[in-house]
Amino acid sequence: MSLATFRVAERFFAFIRTPDGFSKTMDISRAEQRILHLLAQGGRIDIEKDDNRKIMTVACITRDGWRASGLDINLFRKLKRRRCIASSGGRPYRITQRGLELVRAQQDNQ
Repeated sequence: MSLATFRVAERFFAFIRTPDGFSKTMDISRAEQRILHLLAQGGRIDIEKDDNRKIMTVACITRDGWRASGLDINLFRKLKRRRCIASSGGRPYRITQRGLELVRAQQDNQ
């Protein structure tokens, strides 16, 4: 892998393995970490689409069924672009393995 290819890959992927074997994680914002933490505990993201199949609203639902604040369409797109969340078979969006790697285990993870 050439250096130029590595730089392009580093820009698009949130979690990469460098040529020398070290893992590198991309920093995520507090809002992203909060949503990913809720998803890691068993939450989901429900979306609502209009007739043209364009996303109108997104809602983060906790494992207890409560709606969590702090998730908007821009944050949803950012998490999807970084491949932290995914949906399969028309089901709600869930956290992916890459998303789990980004949620850092900390004592005060809020």
